[in-house]
Amino acid sequence: MANSELNPHIESLTARHARLEARLADEQRRPLPDPVRLTQIKREKLRLKEEVSRSRTH
Repeated sequence: MANSELNPHIESLTARHARLEARLADEQRRPLPDPVRLTQIKREKLRLKEEVSRSRTH
């Protein structure tokens, strides 16, 4: 991936990560948070974080 393409890609991943963070916070504020949903959100956040890390090192 070219340098000029890298920043928008990382920005997109970071924005998706932030949206997941908000979804996670919303779910945790529910009276009875769904543990399966929490796990799914956390896994997706981790996947995005790892992808951002890989993108920055390449």
